[in-house]
Amino acid sequence: MDTKYSIAYTEVLEILKYISLEDYNKIPKDKINLFKTYANKDYVFKYNPRKTLNEQNVSKIAKGIIAILFRDYWATPHQKEKILKKENFDRQKIQEENKKKYNPDNIFKANNNINNEYLPINQKKEGFIHKIIKYIKNYFNKL
Repeated sequence: MDTKYSIAYTEVLEILKYISLEDYNKIPKDKINLFKTYANKDYVFKYNPRKTLNEQNVSKIAKGIIAILFRDYWATPHQKEKILKKENFDRQKIQEENKKKYNPDNIFKANNNINNEYLPINQKKEGFIHKIIKYIKNYFNKL
């Protein structure tokens, strides 16, 4: 198990100690057991319920897990709908950005990092006469 996740599971378990028993019981036991199984036993995290998650040293992964728990088990139907719409909007935005970024039609368009004279498309074939002249020049340059 990745140490980042084991630390996050430890943080989540500590945070869950401060929620109501009713909300805690909404979380499936197998999820709680997963958190307990993979939590980092050596990591000590103290949660202060008087502060927000952002005011404490809570990892991004733990915040994400808490957000998923909220969405799946504690949110009202209206809240859940809004969250899902936001997630879908964000996902579509990322997909559109990736389509633009990786569009095969745009690959060879002007790019400051690529000098177009080195692309195989722009290379011109050398004629037979030019090859002979080049060979003669190289021969005399060696002498």
